[in-house]
Amino acid sequence: MSAPGRSIPPSSPASKSSPLGTALATIRDRDYLLDRAGVIFKVIGDVHPGTHFLGYVKYYPDPRGDRVLFGRTYRQNSVVSKAFGILADRPECYIYSPAVGCVITGVPREDIVTHYSCRQTLAALHQAPGLLGGTTAVSEDLIAIINWIVAADAADVIGVTGSFLVGACNARSDIDLVCYGRRGYEAAQALFAERALIHPYEGETLTRLYVRRAKYMVGGSFDALMRQEARKLQGLTAGAGAHINCEPLRADGDKTFAGVVAKEVGAISVLARITDHSEGLVTPALYGIEVDTVTESTVDEPSVFARRITHLRSYLGAYTGAFRTGDVVYLSGRLVHIQGPDAHSGFGIELTPWSAAESFLANLTR
Repeated sequence: MSAPGRSIPPSSPASKSSPLGTALATIRDRDYLLDRAGVIFKVIGDVHPGTHFLGYVKYYPDPRGDRVLFGRTYRQNSVVSKAFGILADRPECYIYSPAVGCVITGVPREDIVTHYSCRQTLAALHQAPGLLGGTTAVSEDLIAIINWIVAADAADVIGVTGSFLVGACNARSDIDLVCYGRRGYEAAQALFAERALIHPYEGETLTRLYVRRAKYMVGGSFDALMRQEARKLQGLTAGAGAHINCEPLRADGDKTFAGVVAKEVGAISVLARITDHSEGLVTPALYGIEVDTVTESTVDEPSVFARRITHLRSYLGAYTGAFRTGDVVYLSGRLVHIQGPDAHSGFGIELTPWSAAESFLANLTR
């Protein structure tokens, strides 16, 4: 088995299966895709058109970068909307998504060369830790965590994403995990409670977490933001003290957003109460809400819409699992009308990372 990200991207048509043996039909949210141009996309969501897999540029060739892949210098991108500029010479990567309700980015299916599966990578690193390409304190922590996952019989519901997924890691890397469905969430909860492997953010390290989050989750108080963050699967590794997080994803075969069509009406900011968080523990998160006050809006007579807004949908992993029923939350996002085969049709507020104009927010108020 070859190491992820070690071979030169071929110029021939993409194979229908990756070197890790995963068919393209099984591509999941937060997997990575390498295209013919050597650009690595991070997959977003599980609802894709027949022509593209939706996602944003995570790593791309750039002499200003600090990562080396395929013998070339690569730059990391962590801001989804910047993918529009990175792909300015490739308009075929711009696509309108009816499910999200706006123009977003994605990789054309015929351009895919390699699929990096989070699950397959976890299995590969367990079988051959040398694929990490060198021993660092954070890589040793990752191997210990993978060993725990395998021993807990949870390797089929937890995966490795982020820089370790494609061999772009270094001594300063975070550890990014994903888990799938209810069993994956429960296994991840048990992992993050294992103090021999992961320490919670507490005491002085809370300031470190606040600085990490507050730069893009502006407007929240320290106490409220820390209470919000304490609900997530994150902490510090026991050895290197590296940040580690796990994003809960929907189970295989989840059809919650299948057939959903979103139409943007405008933008709106509100104070709302969470009425149902049962679908908010996984990404994309779906919360039931009841609007109390409209603070800002681009639509006329926003109070008319406010009475009919029933849910919050977030493609931003930062807000997965962050809220509970009864919480009062400040929301700033797109006002959308959603039509679908389930009971979630109607008006809602959507938080999407594909916005170059503004940052959408969801902050706990108290």
